[in-house]
Amino acid sequence: MPDYEARLRASKSVATLIVLYVPSKDRSDQGIDQNYWVGEALKMFGELFGGATAFPQGRGVWRDEAQGGKLLFDEPVVIQCYTSEDTLDQQADRLREFLVRMGTEARQGAVGIVIDRDYLEIRFPLEGAPGPGVE
Repeated sequence: MPDYEARLRASKSVATLIVLYVPSKDRSDQGIDQNYWVGEALKMFGELFGGATAFPQGRGVWRDEAQGGKLLFDEPVVIQCYTSEDTLDQQADRLREFLVRMGTEARQGAVGIVIDRDYLEIRFPLEGAPGPGVE
């Protein structure tokens, strides 16, 4: 592959892509303050990784196995962030803290994030259901 960094005389080259889905509803199909969570996510990405871009709402669906396979339709905002592997490694604990906070406070069944080509999901138990906690 050509060395575009050199050819473009770019001052920054990072190759690790993080994609976060910010939901519009909770797992009970009730609206959440999506604008708040998009702002919080952008702030987190800016502080930890130097920046990110949020894209307008899309349309999606998530199957909640803890609710018998119930389909939850959503209009997520997708946020992309490019960083380096080293920076991601250094900031992974703080990234997880944010994901758990968003998932808990926004009453999600799961928070999905993509790192490069890997889809990762942090699951949350149903409220009132016995369980081991955040997975």
